[in-house]
Amino acid sequence: MSPKSLQRGNLSSPTIFLLSGFSSAYRARVTFCLCFSLIYLVTVLGNLLIVTLVWLDAHLHSPMYFLLGHLSFLDICYSSVTLPKILGDSFSPQKTITFVGCITQIYFFLCFGGSECMLLAAMAYDRYLAICHPLHYPALMSKKMCHCLVAVSWLSGSFSSLIQAFLTARLPFCGSNVIDHLFCEMPFLLKASCSPNAPLSKAASYALAGTIAMGSFLLTLVSYIHIIRAVLQKGAGTQRAFATCTSHLTVVSLFFGAGAVVYLVPQSSGSKEMDDVLALLYAVVTPMLNPIIYSLRNGEVKGAIRKALRRGVLQVSTK
Repeated sequence: MSPKSLQRGNLSSPTIFLLSGFSSAYRARVTFCLCFSLIYLVTVLGNLLIVTLVWLDAHLHSPMYFLLGHLSFLDICYSSVTLPKILGDSFSPQKTITFVGCITQIYFFLCFGGSECMLLAAMAYDRYLAICHPLHYPALMSKKMCHCLVAVSWLSGSFSSLIQAFLTARLPFCGSNVIDHLFCEMPFLLKASCSPNAPLSKAASYALAGTIAMGSFLLTLVSYIHIIRAVLQKGAGTQRAFATCTSHLTVVSLFFGAGAVVYLVPQSSGSKEMDDVLALLYAVVTPMLNPIIYSLRNGEVKGAIRKALRRGVLQVSTK
């Protein structure tokens, strides 16, 4: 996989040209397109299945699954920001996107990514209350509280990404303006700026993104420290409750692990091909794996899927 480039023209005609990031061989492009079309299809259908089950099945009308439904919706949005554009460009000799389109892609990518960080922390807090304070859980995790947690997650991601996109959009871009990446992502676009203030904008943007990412990660970590302590102290009953956390822990590890590798490891230490692979991992593959993880490791979700399938079979047989 060779690096993909973005190039912006002059300011009077703000166009970014996305140069091919993949092999020019026709067979390789077809294979790439089919592979990622399948990934996108599985991502949308899998997460849509989770959203539908949470909405329709009465057994899943609880805070944990309410938050899971919003996580699945976020995953659909998150993967839809980049993957359709990458697929659309796969057979184009010169990939183009307007400067406004690039900034818009950066905004929504950061918005959905930041909102997912906060939502994962909210899900960890929900498990903390359920395991450490089971008697007070219905009162503490009320319907109003669930809506507040979701609203805070969305607002945090939206506000942070709006500032970062605004700072990036105000920078001048001149010269060759080549960015070696698969899609519009802020660190790679900042490297193309000819402004002396680009390092300041990068520092401010990283501070905002780091506050959201590290804040949500620390909240998640603190929640699980208390959960593990309660499991060790209270015995078998709490250990069975801890089984509901395994899916969430797996998703958290994938999401924060891939993001940490991309943003904390210096870009100069790896090849452009590795940058592309890591970007696809956290932007494309992780949203696809989330519904699979929750379906395979959660008995209630598997039970809801079986009931939905039986209901569908009965409806077909009675017609």
